[in-house]
Amino acid sequence: MADFLENKTERAGRCERAFLVGVQTPEMAEGEGVELLGELAELVRNLGIAVAGSEVAGLRAPAPATLLGSGKTEALIAEARGLGADLIVVDASLSPAQQRNWEKASGLAVIDREEVILDIFADRARTREAVLQVALARMEYSLPRLTRAWSHLSRQRGRGKMGGEGETQLEIDRRIVGDRITRLRRELAEVRRQRGVQRHKRRRVPVPVAAIVGYTNAGKSSLVNALTGASVLAEDKLFATLDPTTRQLVLRGNQKLLVTDTVGFIRRLPHGLVEAFKATLEEVVVSDFLIHVLDVTGPNLAARHATTLGVLGELGAGEKRVVTVFNKADAAAPEDLERARRLAPDGIFASARTGAGLAEVEAHCLGLIADGLGAMELLIPHSRYDLVARLHAIAHVREERQEDDGVRLLVRVPPAQAAAFKAFEAAGRSRGQPAARGGGGG
Repeated sequence: MADFLENKTERAGRCERAFLVGVQTPEMAEGEGVELLGELAELVRNLGIAVAGSEVAGLRAPAPATLLGSGKTEALIAEARGLGADLIVVDASLSPAQQRNWEKASGLAVIDREEVILDIFADRARTREAVLQVALARMEYSLPRLTRAWSHLSRQRGRGKMGGEGETQLEIDRRIVGDRITRLRRELAEVRRQRGVQRHKRRRVPVPVAAIVGYTNAGKSSLVNALTGASVLAEDKLFATLDPTTRQLVLRGNQKLLVTDTVGFIRRLPHGLVEAFKATLEEVVVSDFLIHVLDVTGPNLAARHATTLGVLGELGAGEKRVVTVFNKADAAAPEDLERARRLAPDGIFASARTGAGLAEVEAHCLGLIADGLGAMELLIPHSRYDLVARLHAIAHVREERQEDDGVRLLVRVPPAQAAAFKAFEAAGRSRGQPAARGGGGG
């Protein structure tokens, strides 16, 4: 059973030279196909496969059999063979039938962009949650392609004299894969339940949460490390880490903020991965606000910005408040900075490497936290320093001073916690007037 599921990946893993086929449609911006092909080349190299050559094909209307039409397909196959490629990668989503037709015509392994990304995610998954999510996405991708997987194995195993063995095995394989998908979904539901319990415990001491989002390799993990002093894995490669990592950032006034690093987005992210990674990306949905990180030196900044916003919209997080951070500003050319200003006039230019702009990022985060809190002036008796400590843990303390009859604080408190301190409100009370007694959330 495991053989046929891993057959494609193992063949692709044994491949050494890939020929890449890009697609340029009338709906795409001029040159977008070339840029996406360059991105695909980086993805393929992440699998340890060399790029033997590439070509962008114009596509007016998709051909049902091979996407690009028989003549163009044959020419590309001939070019791939001439360059000694043993793998063809098409920078589009191929239907199972189209994939089979490409392989039959070429005699080579043929995969599409979605399968490349799935294989990278499978290689990078570390935690139980990420492994389950990747496995689900790969199973759902493989299910309609089992006939293709079986066609490869049938040549190895042989068939009975009367035929039909493949059909019988195919039905068994489909049932096994379907059962596995059901089991994976059940396990992921349990993971979501456990994460919900953990989040509920964390929310008992309500600390605001910011999710860091952005295009893959924009420097999100590096920014988390620079802000919090953490050591989140940060490598110069696509999808360096798949698992959300949360670290605490202490802002001015001892305001605490939990910062969650999330998986990077990419154009043409397989829809199956978006669905399968809902348990991971739900950190984005439940966060108080987002920190959108963009590589200001990267190509096609506007497209990468739009890609992230599109995925956020698909996740149901399109209306979240956002702090836009243009990372790697220390390496940016003047035209890069001007392009970024046009894209997001309120964006912050920063550098995780040098630390430039990080204070401004923190100030913006503090402002967003304050916007979501209710202002209160409190006078806490000296005998209730436990409440002062609690305020420092859950609220934004703007001012604190000692007085004869207690500690006077100007604070912004989460709405859900405000009632616990209502009895100690000092607004409108003269300084000589004693503070209210009793109650108040001990």
